Amino acid sequence: MPGPSTNRYGGNTSCVEVTPRGALPIIIDAGTGLRPLGKALMGGAASGRQDEIAQRFADGRAEGHILISHTHWDHVQGLPFFAPFRVAGNRFQIYARERHDDKMQAVFASQTDDVYLPAPLTKFRADLAFRELRDDSDFMIGEARVRCARLNHPWIAMAYRIDCDGASLVYCSDTAPFRDVLLEYDFVKEAPVPGAPLDAKVAARLADMQGQLVALMQGADLLIYDTQFTAQEYAQRPHWGHSTPSDALQMARLGKVKTLCLFHHAPLRSDDEQDAILVATRAESAAAGDAFAVIAAHEGQELALGGAL
Repeated sequence: MPGPSTNRYGGNTSCVEVTPRGALPIIIDAGTGLRPLGKALMGGAASGRQDEIAQRFADGRAEGHILISHTHWDHVQGLPFFAPFRVAGNRFQIYARERHDDKMQAVFASQTDDVYLPAPLTKFRADLAFRELRDDSDFMIGEARVRCARLNHPWIAMAYRIDCDGASLVYCSDTAPFRDVLLEYDFVKEAPVPGAPLDAKVAARLADMQGQLVALMQGADLLIYDTQFTAQEYAQRPHWGHSTPSDALQMARLGKVKTLCLFHHAPLRSDDEQDAILVATRAESAAAGDAFAVIAAHEGQELALGGAL
């Protein structure tokens, strides 16, 4: 959460910008971090960004793409406050997993109803188009290849892999491990006992989901992975759909990735507490002989992958 104790890691909810060489950015998730990103994309002295990309967004000549992992509020809160949506001529494709209960556009529109916000989706001046994805979707955004896999999270989140310019990243937030409970459309009210035997069909589905995700992340330059819980917190709330740093390390090993980024920090976690988690995770990784680097996501962080992203 925003405040003095999170000055270094930041207090915005999930939003990641991926910028292929010579192309407009691809945005992953639309949490509260989308608002400052939108201001930056519009350029100007205050943002420190006055390049061709900023000019295109400000002039209404931009075509943007936003990949949504799932529609829980902390991943879509920023959409109504995204400045480029208010510029006529801008065009955006918004991608999310197909739903069994309603059309995706209706889900997003409901979050800007008058009872919540005096700025409905229909008042945005940019052209917004919505595309529903399957768990195995594989498509192109310009020269970037995007692939998907399902995650173990209530109301079902998606992982995304982006390959372009000889580099690759995998965005994997939010997910529980694939061992204690299968999370789908019904919220699990009673916490399962971690380690308890599972129904054979459930265990098989979880193993298949994990296998699909490991295949998606294979050899990635960067794996951004949900590490909201400590081991003690996970033991209390295994049905909330989040993982621990140890779970992330295991997946990074299976995926043979080059760098693991701890992500989706707990809202009340202070900078000092997050520092301690990073130190402990690096020690655990070193003791296991892992070849990949371990870092932690923070506000404004920039990483160059393959010299391009």
